[in-house]
Amino acid sequence: MGNRLQGKNILITGAAQGIGLAIAEAFLRENAAIFLIDRDGVLLAEAAKKLESSGGRLGYLPADITDAGTITTAVARASKEIGELNALVNNAGVNVFAEPLETTDDEWHRCFDINLKGAWNCCKAVLPGLIGQGGGVILNVASTHAFTIIPHTFPYPLAKHALLGMTKSLGLEYAASNIRVNALAPGYVSTQKVIDYWNSFPDPEAAKAETMRLHPGGRIATPEEIAMAAVFMISDECPFMNATCLTIDGGLGVLQHPV
Repeated sequence: MGNRLQGKNILITGAAQGIGLAIAEAFLRENAAIFLIDRDGVLLAEAAKKLESSGGRLGYLPADITDAGTITTAVARASKEIGELNALVNNAGVNVFAEPLETTDDEWHRCFDINLKGAWNCCKAVLPGLIGQGGGVILNVASTHAFTIIPHTFPYPLAKHALLGMTKSLGLEYAASNIRVNALAPGYVSTQKVIDYWNSFPDPEAAKAETMRLHPGGRIATPEEIAMAAVFMISDECPFMNATCLTIDGGLGVLQHPV
């Protein structure tokens, strides 16, 4: 166990699986105290049981980030169980892909309520405490969809573009309060979301092969590789990094043409 996150009391959303769970595991290894929330209470309890076996300090609560009142309650509970929060990882998100003119109001609202409004609910709930303590860190898990567009993924990129805009705006608003607000932009990551995306094609294996072919290294990221970057950005190792975004896509985003 390391000590890169010693003294950090961190709220992590969407923590029951995938990138969120990998971040929780990495944070515990670096001696952070963590509080996990996820709307899937069954998966969350299973994840917490797994993490508790490592001996780390953690708490958890099933919660829907789109409900501001529930998030306020979760933040208060977290502060009691693991100590006053001084960091937040907004990881929860959902893929909503549709043809623009066929996008329903329900799809639109689901996309923005979870990917943007939910993240703002969490920021709004923790910011007063961070200001009162004299500083803290917020890390929003965005996506390469935040600055590029993959056809046929509307309206997901719109929400991620907005999340990146919120990151920059809050970073500037609260810099004088010693609060850093940054984003991570993963590309393709080997999570269930990506598997579901491949499975949406008539030939999932061909879709997977095409994804791998796009990448200079011939593979996509693991959740653990995203978590390693999150450790760095939450830690005190980058004290002057603020209102910016770190891209983790294996070089895919700088290709002019596929390899």
